[in-house]
Amino acid sequence: MRRVAIRLAAFAILAFSAHAFAAEARFVLITHAPDSDPFWNVVKNAIKDAGQDFGVTVHYRNPPNGDLADMTRILEQVAAHNYDGVITTIPDFDIVQAPIRRIAAKHIPLITFNSGTDRQSEALGALLHIGQREYDAGKAAGERAKAAGVKCFLCVNNNVTNPESFERCRGFGDAIGADFKQSTLDSGNDPTEVENRVFGTLSKRPDIQAILTLGPTSAVPSLRAVQKRRLTGKIYFATFDMTPEINQAIAAGTVAFAVDQQPYLQGYIPVAMLAIMRRDKMQNIDQARKTLLADANFQRRLKLYGLIPHFGPRHVATGPSFVTRDNVELVEKYAGQYR
Repeated sequence: MRRVAIRLAAFAILAFSAHAFAAEARFVLITHAPDSDPFWNVVKNAIKDAGQDFGVTVHYRNPPNGDLADMTRILEQVAAHNYDGVITTIPDFDIVQAPIRRIAAKHIPLITFNSGTDRQSEALGALLHIGQREYDAGKAAGERAKAAGVKCFLCVNNNVTNPESFERCRGFGDAIGADFKQSTLDSGNDPTEVENRVFGTLSKRPDIQAILTLGPTSAVPSLRAVQKRRLTGKIYFATFDMTPEINQAIAAGTVAFAVDQQPYLQGYIPVAMLAIMRRDKMQNIDQARKTLLADANFQRRLKLYGLIPHFGPRHVATGPSFVTRDNVELVEKYAGQYR
């Protein structure tokens, strides 16, 4: 009995030590997003959930106005501190690469997500990239529009400081056979400005058959512009990402579909992967992936929110998937929170 008690006590000490080790971990997640963009609320909820599930602290940092110069300064500050793990977007490779390389050079575990490409992530020394291939997503959206007879479109880009955003427009344009450069509008982020610019463009170009918006920030004001031009139901409207307003428009038939990149996964998975690798004292992506997929909390959240990650040999694809009138009820319950 004494041996059994000693073994149980030793196991309890080891278990406590492992938990304490994980609890001490401090991660930081940096994005390029302005405070006004509702897309990132879902990411923040995912960060919080992953921190709770894996017993780690995650600091969220971003430039309040979406200024990449401010983001660069944040990255430089992060590089000067000894975080246990860093997660960041790559909105413009040339602008942010220097401070990110300094982080990697300090051998701090690094994961990139959302903006950027697999190749850029690898070049910066990151362990993996989690997100959606933007050109492929845009092209898949364009193929749906082409099937509906669309040949001319307006791409409303409210994030022109992010070069990857244009890949969505380019993919859509290639799919329908249109020049994406001539079809792209720099809308800005102010809702009134977006609405006015879209309204003005529709007034000058009656040939536009479809509108593609790159997120809720541009989608909702663009819908108002369409309504004011009395084109609701007459113009093919598609968008990236979701909010309750967008889901309502999909259900009403005003919006054909939303491209869903599952932002919850973009926030949850990098935190979970870093926590697992720190806890298990390794940087084996394949083993961390297997451990995550076997985690009961992760599986519970996937089932609850109807999420499907696509794990590759190294990187993780979170999209694209499409929310249409046929399946909008499945995600409407959690729109803006977990979907």
